[in-house]
This record gives sequence, structure tokens and C-alpha cells, in this order.
Amino acid sequence: MDALSVTPDTPATPDVQALLGRHFELMRSQSPAESCHVMEPDTLLEAGATLYAARDGDTVLGVGALTAIAPGHGELKSMHTAAEARGRGVARAILAALLEAARAQGMERVSLETGSAEVFAPARALYAAHGFRECPPFGDYVLDPLSVFMTRTL
Repeated sequence: MDALSVTPDTPATPDVQALLGRHFELMRSQSPAESCHVMEPDTLLEAGATLYAARDGDTVLGVGALTAIAPGHGELKSMHTAAEARGRGVARAILAALLEAARAQGMERVSLETGSAEVFAPARALYAAHGFRECPPFGDYVLDPLSVFMTRTL
């Protein structure tokens, strides 16, 4: 088995697009449309997102993206680890790469929106373990009982 590698990629890469599609469908199945803020793969591409993919050899195991939402402020989007790869540190590795990319882009703060349901508890725990704290809605978001907003400075 090859070592996990995390490198810049694009939502247009077929296997990355397939995993982003799985993520999109999963997120849509967990929350009503008005409370679901997942971006379609093509929208990530159009938004100029910085995207990283984690791979074991040729197999994509996870993805995550970063978008600029204001000067010095980024947002994490589409963080997803394939179900069959969970527990291997994939999300931690992608998060580290995205935070480093944010620093390299001159961002001083990174925020995110995730779900409040129990299914999202592992994601919230991951973010909290990496310095993210709950915060009020940011950007265009509004208060929603199905959302948790988190942020951290770099």
C-alpha cells in the first residue's frame, strides 16, 4: 500500500468529481435543501476554489476545498472522506493542507459551516481539535438550527 499523499487537484479530475458527487448526494440526503450549503463540483470549479485530494496510490480517498469569501478570510468547503477510508487520518491531512494553503494565500481567518445533527459530530470534533471554535453565521449565512458555524485564526 502506498503512503497517503495530499496534493492540489481540481474538481474536473474524474475521480475527484466522482467523490465530490458522492459528497453532494450524501449532504443533500442529510439536510433539507434550504439548510444544505454543499456546492456542486462544477460550482467549486467556477468559484475558483483551491482543492486538495488525498490519495493512496491512484485511489482518491478524500477531498477538501478552500474559497476566499472576503479579504483575508477563507471558507472550507466540501470536506469529505470516502466511507471506506475513514479512520485513516485522511481528513486531518486534507485539513492541514488547506490551512497551509490559506496561510500561503495571506488569509488570517478560516471559517466553515457544517451540520448540527449527530452524523456531523465527527466533523465538528475534527475541526475543534484543530483550533476551530463555534461562531455566529458569517458571509451570506443566516442562523439555522441545522447548521454549526466555526472559525479559527491562522
